Amino acid sequence: MRSLMSAAFMLLAAALPVAAQPSADVLKDLAPTGKLRAAINFGNGVLAQKGKDGEPQGITADLARELAKRLGVEVAFVTFEAAGKVFEAAKAGAWDVGFVAIEPVRAKDIDFTAPYVLIEGTYMVRQDSPLKEVGDVDKPGIRIAVGVGSAYDLYLTRTLKSATLVRAKVGGGRAMIDMFVADKLDAAAGVRQPLEAYAKDHPEMRVMAGHFQEIAQAMGTPKGRGAAGVAYLKAFVEEMKASGFVADALKRSNQVAEVAPAAK
Repeated sequence: MRSLMSAAFMLLAAALPVAAQPSADVLKDLAPTGKLRAAINFGNGVLAQKGKDGEPQGITADLARELAKRLGVEVAFVTFEAAGKVFEAAKAGAWDVGFVAIEPVRAKDIDFTAPYVLIEGTYMVRQDSPLKEVGDVDKPGIRIAVGVGSAYDLYLTRTLKSATLVRAKVGGGRAMIDMFVADKLDAAAGVRQPLEAYAKDHPEMRVMAGHFQEIAQAMGTPKGRGAAGVAYLKAFVEEMKASGFVADALKRSNQVAEVAPAAK
């Protein structure tokens, strides 16, 4: 039985997509300075957390370290407090690989891989709010707190028909929730897990069961870096999903998210 299991594992491993040995062009595209400058967004606690020494931890840091290892270079973390700041820094060439949600606006400046995880964008409201379901929120007079430049800000900007978005100046972390509370807004839009963590400590709040958006979190590199680097990055993400690396990284950081399916 053990030999059969071993043979089955070897067949499965052989079928996994594997990022090839990096060529000189890949290294030039992904690590032009000789280091892999990886943008980490601390504004999304599902993907990144600060360690005791302030060093990034979590799935994005793990993926960055593994990619640097494959490339044979040192990783240099470039940290941000909001996804919008990561996106703006891409235009300035401040990083080589980043971890942000796929959005049409961002795709003009970033070459994305397929997603590695999927997370939900949903609403938090007060317990006594008449808004019960996600579909109740898009109505005239409803004011929704969002983090400026976040994936859910971009999505709701192009999909809402009647409700009004009120943007916190800081796109990540607690700024959006603090504004929702202080300004007595009707709903707070955000990633499910941080909203649920807040509601757990504030019983006067509740998080809706449904979601308005499935946020596709991907790796990306600034436009114009070269086809070799983009192709290598795409293959790397597929291997990390198929091998169980992504699932294990989520487990190590005590985070819950859905591993994205293989790219079609």
